[in-house]
Amino acid sequence: MDVVILWNRMRLAGCLGVAMLLLAAVLFPPAAVCAQTRVLTLEDALAIAAEKNRDIEKARAYIAWAQGKYVEERAAAYPQLTASVSQGWDRDESQKIYSPMQTERTERRSAQIVLTQPLFTWGQVSAAIRAAKVGLQSADEQLRIYRQAAERDVSAAFYDVLLAREFRTLALHDLEQKKRHLEEARRRHQAGVATDYDVLAAEVSVENARPETIRTENQIRTARERLRFLLAIENGEVDVTGSLKADLVPHRSFEDAFALAREKRPDLADLRYRIGVARELVVLAGAQDKPRVDLKGSYGWNYLEQPTVYGDGPSWAVGVQLSYPFFDGFRTRGRVAQAESDLRRIRIDEARQIDAVALETREAVNAARVSEEIVRSLAGTVTQAERLLAMAEKGYELGVKTRLEVEDAQLNLRQAKGSLSRASRDYLVARVNLDWVTGTLGETKP
Repeated sequence: MDVVILWNRMRLAGCLGVAMLLLAAVLFPPAAVCAQTRVLTLEDALAIAAEKNRDIEKARAYIAWAQGKYVEERAAAYPQLTASVSQGWDRDESQKIYSPMQTERTERRSAQIVLTQPLFTWGQVSAAIRAAKVGLQSADEQLRIYRQAAERDVSAAFYDVLLAREFRTLALHDLEQKKRHLEEARRRHQAGVATDYDVLAAEVSVENARPETIRTENQIRTARERLRFLLAIENGEVDVTGSLKADLVPHRSFEDAFALAREKRPDLADLRYRIGVARELVVLAGAQDKPRVDLKGSYGWNYLEQPTVYGDGPSWAVGVQLSYPFFDGFRTRGRVAQAESDLRRIRIDEARQIDAVALETREAVNAARVSEEIVRSLAGTVTQAERLLAMAEKGYELGVKTRLEVEDAQLNLRQAKGSLSRASRDYLVARVNLDWVTGTLGETKP
Protein backbone atom coordinates (compact mmCIF):
# COMPACT_ATOMS: atom_id res chain seq x y z
CA MET A 1 0.00 0.00 0.00
CA ASP A 2 2.78 2.42 0.85
CA VAL A 3 4.49 1.61 -2.42
CA VAL A 4 1.34 2.50 -4.38
CA ILE A 5 0.90 5.81 -2.54
CA LEU A 6 4.56 6.70 -3.13
CA TRP A 7 4.23 5.84 -6.79
CA ASN A 8 1.13 8.07 -7.17
CA ARG A 9 2.92 10.97 -5.49
CA MET A 10 5.86 10.61 -7.82
CA ARG A 11 3.55 10.62 -10.84
CA LEU A 12 1.78 13.75 -9.53
CA ALA A 13 5.11 15.52 -8.92
CA GLY A 14 6.25 14.58 -12.40
CA CYS A 15 3.08 15.97 -13.96
CA LEU A 16 3.48 19.21 -12.03
CA GLY A 17 7.09 19.51 -13.16
CA VAL A 18 6.14 19.01 -16.79
CA ALA A 19 3.37 21.59 -16.44
CA MET A 20 5.80 24.13 -14.99
CA LEU A 21 8.24 23.52 -17.83
CA LEU A 22 5.50 24.01 -20.41
CA LEU A 23 4.35 27.24 -18.73
CA ALA A 24 7.91 28.56 -18.66
CA ALA A 25 8.32 27.69 -22.34
CA VAL A 26 5.16 29.64 -23.18
CA LEU A 27 6.00 32.70 -21.08
CA PHE A 28 9.73 32.80 -21.87
CA PRO A 29 10.34 31.24 -25.26
CA PRO A 30 14.00 30.81 -26.26
CA ALA A 31 13.54 33.04 -29.30
CA ALA A 32 12.35 35.92 -27.10
CA VAL A 33 15.39 35.56 -24.84
CA CYS A 34 17.76 35.43 -27.78
CA ALA A 35 16.06 38.44 -29.33
CA GLN A 36 17.26 40.53 -26.38
CA THR A 37 20.92 40.04 -27.33
CA ARG A 38 22.31 42.52 -29.84
CA VAL A 39 25.22 41.20 -31.86
CA LEU A 40 27.45 44.11 -32.85
CA THR A 41 30.38 44.65 -35.13
CA LEU A 42 33.05 47.13 -34.11
CA GLU A 43 31.52 49.76 -36.41
CA ASP A 44 28.09 49.20 -34.82
CA ALA A 45 29.51 49.56 -31.32
CA LEU A 46 31.33 52.79 -32.20
CA ALA A 47 28.19 54.24 -33.78
CA ILE A 48 26.13 53.47 -30.66
CA ALA A 49 28.82 54.95 -28.42
CA ALA A 50 28.88 58.16 -30.45
CA GLU A 51 25.15 58.48 -29.90
CA LYS A 52 24.55 57.22 -26.37
CA ASN A 53 27.78 57.36 -24.39
CA ARG A 54 27.21 59.29 -21.15
CA ASP A 55 30.38 61.36 -21.38
CA ILE A 56 29.56 62.39 -24.94
CA GLU A 57 26.04 63.40 -23.89
CA LYS A 58 27.56 65.48 -21.09
CA ALA A 59 29.89 67.19 -23.58
CA ARG A 60 26.96 68.01 -25.86
CA ALA A 61 25.14 69.54 -22.90
CA TYR A 62 28.21 71.67 -22.17
CA ILE A 63 28.22 72.90 -25.78
CA ALA A 64 24.63 74.02 -25.30
CA TRP A 65 25.72 75.90 -22.15
CA ALA A 66 28.59 77.56 -24.02
CA GLN A 67 26.25 78.65 -26.80
CA GLY A 68 23.94 80.17 -24.20
CA LYS A 69 26.90 81.96 -22.61
CA TYR A 70 27.87 83.43 -25.97
CA VAL A 71 24.33 84.70 -26.52
CA GLU A 72 24.35 86.19 -23.02
CA GLU A 73 27.61 88.09 -23.52
CA ARG A 74 26.69 89.25 -27.02
CA ALA A 75 23.48 90.76 -25.65
CA ALA A 76 25.54 93.48 -23.90
CA ALA A 77 26.31 95.06 -27.28
CA TYR A 78 22.66 95.33 -28.30
CA PRO A 79 20.14 97.96 -27.18
CA GLN A 80 18.34 97.15 -23.95
CA LEU A 81 14.63 97.99 -23.90
CA THR A 82 12.57 97.97 -20.72
CA ALA A 83 8.84 98.63 -20.40
CA SER A 84 7.34 99.78 -17.11
CA VAL A 85 3.88 100.71 -15.87
CA SER A 86 3.20 102.26 -12.47
CA GLN A 87 0.35 103.72 -10.42
CA GLY A 88 0.69 105.33 -7.01
CA TRP A 89 -0.62 107.86 -4.49
CA ASP A 90 1.22 110.32 -2.28
CA ARG A 91 0.57 113.19 0.11
CA ASP A 92 3.13 115.53 1.61
CA GLU A 93 2.02 117.91 4.42
CA SER A 94 5.34 119.73 4.29
CA GLN A 95 4.32 121.28 0.97
CA LYS A 96 1.74 123.53 2.70
CA ILE A 97 4.38 126.24 3.01
CA TYR A 98 4.01 126.74 -0.72
CA SER A 99 0.31 126.23 -1.21
CA PRO A 100 -2.56 124.48 0.58
CA MET A 101 -3.35 122.77 -2.75
CA GLN A 102 -0.05 120.92 -2.69
CA THR A 103 -0.97 119.09 0.49
CA GLU A 104 -3.82 117.27 -1.20
CA ARG A 105 -3.50 113.61 -2.09
CA THR A 106 -1.98 113.10 -5.52
CA GLU A 107 -2.50 110.11 -7.82
CA ARG A 108 0.20 109.33 -10.38
CA ARG A 109 0.11 106.95 -13.33
CA SER A 110 2.82 106.36 -15.89
CA ALA A 111 3.81 104.00 -18.70
CA GLN A 112 7.14 104.22 -20.51
CA ILE A 113 9.76 102.40 -22.50
CA VAL A 114 13.41 102.94 -21.50
CA LEU A 115 16.29 102.47 -23.96
CA THR A 116 19.92 101.90 -22.96
CA GLN A 117 22.64 101.49 -25.61
CA PRO A 118 26.36 101.19 -24.74
CA LEU A 119 28.44 103.54 -26.90
CA PHE A 120 31.89 103.09 -25.39
CA THR A 121 32.89 100.57 -22.66
CA TRP A 122 36.70 100.59 -22.85
CA GLY A 123 36.68 97.13 -24.44
CA GLN A 124 34.46 95.39 -21.86
CA VAL A 125 31.72 94.28 -24.24
CA SER A 126 34.01 93.23 -27.09
CA ALA A 127 36.31 91.30 -24.74
CA ALA A 128 33.36 89.44 -23.21
CA ILE A 129 32.03 88.52 -26.66
CA ARG A 130 35.43 87.29 -27.84
CA ALA A 131 35.86 85.23 -24.65
CA ALA A 132 32.45 83.60 -25.11
CA LYS A 133 33.20 82.86 -28.77
CA VAL A 134 36.50 81.20 -27.89
CA GLY A 135 34.65 79.30 -25.16
CA LEU A 136 32.44 77.79 -27.86
CA GLN A 137 35.52 76.47 -29.63
CA SER A 138 36.79 75.09 -26.33
CA ALA A 139 33.48 73.25 -25.85
CA ASP A 140 33.85 71.68 -29.31
CA GLU A 141 37.29 70.39 -28.36
CA GLN A 142 35.93 68.90 -25.15
CA LEU A 143 33.37 67.02 -27.21
CA ARG A 144 36.26 65.66 -29.31
CA ILE A 145 38.03 64.61 -26.12
CA TYR A 146 35.09 62.54 -24.94
CA ARG A 147 34.38 61.12 -28.39
CA GLN A 148 37.92 59.87 -28.84
CA ALA A 149 38.09 58.52 -25.28
CA ALA A 150 34.80 56.67 -25.81
CA GLU A 151 36.03 55.20 -29.11
CA ARG A 152 39.27 54.09 -27.45
CA ASP A 153 37.48 52.45 -24.50
CA VAL A 154 34.78 50.82 -26.64
CA SER A 155 37.37 49.40 -29.06
CA ALA A 156 39.40 47.93 -26.19
CA ALA A 157 36.25 46.44 -24.61
CA PHE A 158 35.21 45.00 -27.99
CA TYR A 159 38.58 43.31 -28.43
CA ASP A 160 38.43 42.06 -24.82
CA VAL A 161 35.20 40.21 -25.61
CA LEU A 162 36.83 38.60 -28.66
CA LEU A 163 39.88 37.64 -26.58
CA ALA A 164 37.71 36.11 -23.83
CA ARG A 165 35.87 34.14 -26.50
CA GLU A 166 39.19 32.87 -27.91
CA PHE A 167 40.22 31.71 -24.44
CA ARG A 168 36.84 30.03 -24.04
CA THR A 169 37.33 28.18 -27.33
CA LEU A 170 40.82 27.07 -26.28
CA ALA A 171 39.51 25.84 -22.94
CA LEU A 172 36.72 23.85 -24.61
CA HIS A 173 39.12 22.34 -27.13
CA ASP A 174 41.48 21.39 -24.33
CA LEU A 175 38.63 19.76 -22.38
CA GLU A 176 37.42 17.83 -25.44
CA GLN A 177 40.94 16.69 -26.17
CA LYS A 178 41.41 15.44 -22.62
CA LYS A 179 38.08 13.60 -22.89
CA ARG A 180 39.33 11.88 -26.03
CA HIS A 181 42.50 10.90 -24.20
CA LEU A 182 40.35 9.49 -21.39
CA GLU A 183 38.39 7.38 -23.85
CA GLU A 184 41.63 6.22 -25.43
CA ALA A 185 43.03 5.31 -22.02
CA ARG A 186 39.90 3.29 -21.21
CA ARG A 187 40.08 1.43 -24.50
CA ARG A 188 43.77 0.69 -23.93
CA HIS A 189 42.94 -0.45 -20.41
CA GLN A 190 40.31 -2.83 -21.72
CA ALA A 191 42.83 -4.09 -24.27
CA GLY A 192 45.30 -4.72 -21.47
CA VAL A 193 47.94 -2.27 -22.68
CA ALA A 194 47.26 0.44 -20.05
CA THR A 195 47.04 0.41 -16.28
CA ASP A 196 44.51 1.77 -13.83
CA TYR A 197 46.97 4.58 -13.18
CA ASP A 198 46.70 5.73 -16.80
CA VAL A 199 42.91 5.83 -16.64
CA LEU A 200 42.90 7.65 -13.30
CA ALA A 201 45.44 10.20 -14.58
CA ALA A 202 43.27 10.86 -17.63
CA GLU A 203 40.18 11.31 -15.43
CA VAL A 204 42.01 13.79 -13.18
CA SER A 205 43.21 15.68 -16.24
CA VAL A 206 39.61 16.01 -17.50
CA GLU A 207 38.35 17.29 -14.16
CA ASN A 208 41.22 19.78 -13.91
CA ALA A 209 40.27 21.20 -17.32
CA ARG A 210 36.63 21.93 -16.36
CA PRO A 211 37.27 24.98 -14.08
CA GLU A 212 39.03 26.79 -16.91
CA THR A 213 35.91 26.55 -19.08
CA ILE A 214 33.83 28.02 -16.24
CA ARG A 215 36.38 30.78 -15.67
CA THR A 216 36.53 31.77 -19.34
CA GLU A 217 32.72 31.81 -19.57
CA ASN A 218 32.64 34.31 -16.70
CA GLN A 219 35.31 36.38 -18.44
CA ILE A 220 33.08 36.59 -21.51
CA ARG A 221 30.12 37.77 -19.41
CA THR A 222 32.25 40.36 -17.63
CA ALA A 223 33.69 41.70 -20.89
CA ARG A 224 30.24 41.91 -22.47
CA GLU A 225 28.85 43.74 -19.45
CA ARG A 226 31.66 46.28 -19.61
CA LEU A 227 30.96 46.87 -23.30
CA ARG A 228 27.24 47.30 -22.56
CA PHE A 229 28.09 49.83 -19.84
CA LEU A 230 30.25 51.87 -22.21
CA LEU A 231 27.49 51.82 -24.82
CA ALA A 232 24.89 52.93 -22.23
CA ILE A 233 22.51 50.15 -23.29
CA GLU A 234 20.12 49.68 -20.39
CA ASN A 235 17.97 46.75 -21.56
CA GLY A 236 19.08 43.45 -23.02
CA GLU A 237 22.55 42.09 -23.59
CA VAL A 238 25.21 42.72 -26.19
CA ASP A 239 27.53 40.38 -28.00
CA VAL A 240 30.14 40.95 -30.67
CA THR A 241 31.18 39.44 -33.94
CA GLY A 242 34.57 39.85 -35.49
CA SER A 243 38.13 38.59 -35.44
CA LEU A 244 41.38 39.47 -33.71
CA LYS A 245 43.33 39.05 -36.93
CA ALA A 246 44.87 42.29 -38.15
CA ASP A 247 47.28 43.25 -40.88
CA LEU A 248 50.59 44.45 -39.53
CA VAL A 249 51.20 47.99 -40.76
CA PRO A 250 54.19 50.26 -40.11
CA HIS A 251 53.62 52.65 -37.22
CA ARG A 252 54.83 56.22 -36.84
CA SER A 253 58.10 57.14 -35.26
CA PHE A 254 58.11 59.01 -31.96
CA GLU A 255 59.06 62.30 -33.60
CA ASP A 256 56.27 62.13 -36.16
CA ALA A 257 53.72 60.95 -33.62
CA PHE A 258 54.61 63.68 -31.11
CA ALA A 259 54.47 66.41 -33.75
CA LEU A 260 51.07 65.14 -34.85
CA ALA A 261 49.86 64.97 -31.24
CA ARG A 262 50.82 68.61 -30.57
CA GLU A 263 48.81 69.60 -33.60
CA LYS A 264 45.79 67.29 -33.30
CA ARG A 265 45.28 66.48 -29.61
CA PRO A 266 41.91 67.96 -28.53
CA ASP A 267 43.04 68.47 -24.94
CA LEU A 268 45.96 70.63 -26.09
CA ALA A 269 43.66 72.56 -28.43
CA ASP A 270 41.26 73.05 -25.52
CA LEU A 271 44.07 74.48 -23.39
CA ARG A 272 45.02 76.88 -26.17
CA TYR A 273 41.44 78.12 -26.37
CA ARG A 274 41.29 78.45 -22.59
CA ILE A 275 44.40 80.60 -22.73
CA GLY A 276 42.60 82.82 -25.25
CA VAL A 277 39.63 83.10 -22.90
CA ALA A 278 41.92 83.99 -19.99
CA ARG A 279 43.55 86.77 -22.03
CA GLU A 280 40.15 88.32 -22.73
CA LEU A 281 39.22 88.05 -19.06
CA VAL A 282 42.33 90.06 -18.18
CA VAL A 283 41.16 92.79 -20.56
CA LEU A 284 37.66 92.61 -19.10
CA ALA A 285 38.89 92.89 -15.52
CA GLY A 286 41.16 95.84 -16.36
CA ALA A 287 38.28 97.82 -17.88
CA GLN A 288 36.14 97.81 -14.73
CA ASP A 289 37.51 101.17 -13.46
CA LYS A 290 37.61 102.87 -16.85
CA PRO A 291 35.12 105.42 -18.26
CA ARG A 292 32.13 104.28 -20.27
CA VAL A 293 29.51 106.13 -22.29
CA ASP A 294 25.88 105.02 -22.67
CA LEU A 295 22.97 106.38 -24.64
CA LYS A 296 19.82 106.56 -22.54
CA GLY A 297 16.32 107.45 -23.62
CA SER A 298 12.71 106.98 -22.62
CA TYR A 299 9.29 107.58 -24.06
CA GLY A 300 5.92 107.18 -22.35
CA TRP A 301 2.76 108.68 -20.95
CA ASN A 302 2.13 110.30 -17.53
CA TYR A 303 -1.10 111.07 -15.66
CA LEU A 304 -1.34 113.33 -12.56
CA GLU A 305 -4.54 113.87 -10.57
CA GLN A 306 -5.49 115.86 -7.45
CA PRO A 307 -8.98 116.37 -6.02
CA THR A 308 -9.68 119.48 -8.14
CA VAL A 309 -7.23 119.23 -11.03
CA TYR A 310 -5.66 116.61 -13.27
CA GLY A 311 -3.44 116.39 -16.31
CA ASP A 312 -1.92 113.80 -18.64
CA GLY A 313 0.21 113.60 -21.76
CA PRO A 314 3.24 112.02 -23.42
CA SER A 315 6.74 112.37 -22.05
CA TRP A 316 10.17 111.62 -23.42
CA ALA A 317 13.82 112.03 -22.51
CA VAL A 318 17.09 111.34 -24.30
CA GLY A 319 20.72 111.88 -23.36
CA VAL A 320 24.24 110.57 -23.21
CA GLN A 321 25.65 109.45 -19.87
CA LEU A 322 29.35 109.30 -18.95
CA SER A 323 30.32 107.24 -15.91
CA TYR A 324 33.83 106.97 -14.54
CA PRO A 325 34.45 104.87 -11.40
CA PHE A 326 37.88 106.39 -10.92
CA PHE A 327 38.34 104.91 -7.45
CA ASP A 328 36.78 101.62 -6.32
CA GLY A 329 38.98 100.80 -3.35
CA PHE A 330 41.47 98.87 -5.58
CA ARG A 331 38.81 96.26 -6.40
CA THR A 332 39.72 96.35 -10.10
CA ARG A 333 43.40 95.92 -9.30
CA GLY A 334 42.57 92.76 -7.36
CA ARG A 335 40.42 91.38 -10.19
CA VAL A 336 43.22 91.99 -12.70
CA ALA A 337 45.70 90.18 -10.44
CA GLN A 338 43.33 87.20 -10.22
CA ALA A 339 42.79 87.11 -13.99
CA GLU A 340 46.52 87.28 -14.70
CA SER A 341 47.14 84.50 -12.18
CA ASP A 342 44.53 82.33 -13.92
CA LEU A 343 46.25 82.99 -17.25
CA ARG A 344 49.64 81.95 -15.86
CA ARG A 345 48.18 78.77 -14.33
CA ILE A 346 46.59 77.73 -17.61
CA ARG A 347 49.90 78.27 -19.41
CA ILE A 348 51.61 76.09 -16.80
CA ASP A 349 48.90 73.45 -17.32
CA GLU A 350 49.59 73.58 -21.06
CA ALA A 351 53.32 73.04 -20.56
CA ARG A 352 52.68 70.18 -18.15
CA GLN A 353 50.17 68.59 -20.53
CA ILE A 354 52.66 68.78 -23.39
CA ASP A 355 55.18 66.88 -21.24
CA ALA A 356 52.51 64.30 -20.39
CA VAL A 357 51.60 63.93 -24.09
CA ALA A 358 55.27 63.37 -24.92
CA LEU A 359 55.43 60.55 -22.36
CA GLU A 360 52.15 59.03 -23.56
CA THR A 361 53.34 59.19 -27.16
CA ARG A 362 56.61 57.43 -26.38
CA GLU A 363 54.80 54.72 -24.41
CA ALA A 364 52.21 54.26 -27.18
CA VAL A 365 54.88 53.99 -29.89
CA ASN A 366 56.86 51.48 -27.82
CA ALA A 367 53.72 49.43 -27.09
CA ALA A 368 52.82 49.33 -30.78
CA ARG A 369 56.33 48.25 -31.73
CA VAL A 370 56.54 45.56 -29.03
CA SER A 371 53.10 44.11 -29.79
CA GLU A 372 53.92 44.01 -33.50
CA GLU A 373 57.17 42.15 -32.85
CA ILE A 374 55.40 39.66 -30.58
CA VAL A 375 52.73 38.93 -33.20
CA ARG A 376 55.41 38.39 -35.85
CA SER A 377 57.38 36.05 -33.57
CA LEU A 378 54.29 34.00 -32.69
CA ALA A 379 52.96 33.74 -36.24
CA GLY A 380 54.61 30.36 -36.94
CA THR A 381 54.67 29.03 -33.39
CA VAL A 382 51.06 27.83 -33.42
CA THR A 383 51.61 25.78 -36.58
CA GLN A 384 54.70 24.18 -35.08
CA ALA A 385 52.88 23.43 -31.80
CA GLU A 386 49.99 21.79 -33.67
CA ARG A 387 52.41 19.61 -35.61
CA LEU A 388 54.24 18.70 -32.40
CA LEU A 389 50.98 17.66 -30.70
CA ALA A 390 49.94 15.52 -33.67
CA MET A 391 53.32 13.76 -33.60
CA ALA A 392 53.08 13.21 -29.83
CA GLU A 393 49.56 11.75 -30.04
CA LYS A 394 50.55 9.44 -32.87
CA GLY A 395 53.60 8.31 -30.96
CA TYR A 396 51.48 7.69 -27.87
CA GLU A 397 49.14 5.48 -29.89
CA LEU A 398 52.14 3.51 -31.19
CA GLY A 399 53.60 3.26 -27.71
CA VAL A 400 56.77 5.26 -28.40
CA LYS A 401 55.64 8.41 -26.55
CA THR A 402 54.62 8.80 -22.95
CA ARG A 403 51.51 10.53 -21.68
CA LEU A 404 53.69 13.24 -20.14
CA GLU A 405 55.04 14.11 -23.57
CA VAL A 406 51.51 14.37 -24.96
CA GLU A 407 50.43 16.66 -22.11
CA ASP A 408 53.49 18.82 -22.68
CA ALA A 409 52.58 19.13 -26.35
CA GLN A 410 49.00 20.05 -25.41
CA LEU A 411 50.22 22.67 -22.97
CA ASN A 412 52.58 24.14 -25.56
CA LEU A 413 49.80 24.38 -28.15
CA ARG A 414 47.36 25.98 -25.71
CA GLN A 415 49.97 28.49 -24.59
CA ALA A 416 50.94 29.27 -28.18
CA LYS A 417 47.35 29.89 -29.26
CA GLY A 418 46.58 31.88 -26.12
CA SER A 419 49.72 33.98 -26.50
CA LEU A 420 48.95 34.68 -30.14
CA SER A 421 45.38 35.71 -29.34
CA ARG A 422 46.50 38.02 -26.55
CA ALA A 423 49.28 39.45 -28.70
CA SER A 424 46.79 40.14 -31.51
CA ARG A 425 44.44 41.85 -29.07
CA ASP A 426 47.31 43.91 -27.62
CA TYR A 427 48.40 44.92 -31.11
CA LEU A 428 44.92 46.07 -32.10
CA VAL A 429 44.51 48.01 -28.85
CA ALA A 430 47.98 49.49 -29.23
CA ARG A 431 47.09 50.80 -32.68
CA VAL A 432 43.89 52.34 -31.34
CA ASN A 433 45.77 53.85 -28.41
CA LEU A 434 48.42 55.30 -30.72
CA ASP A 435 45.72 56.98 -32.80
CA TRP A 436 44.17 58.32 -29.57
CA VAL A 437 47.52 59.64 -28.34
CA THR A 438 48.13 61.47 -31.61
CA GLY A 439 44.58 62.90 -31.64
CA THR A 440 43.63 61.23 -34.94
CA LEU A 441 41.30 58.53 -33.58
CA GLY A 442 38.01 58.57 -35.46
CA GLU A 443 39.38 60.57 -38.38
CA THR A 444 39.04 59.18 -41.86
CA LYS A 445 42.25 57.52 -42.96
CA PRO A 446 43.53 58.52 -46.41
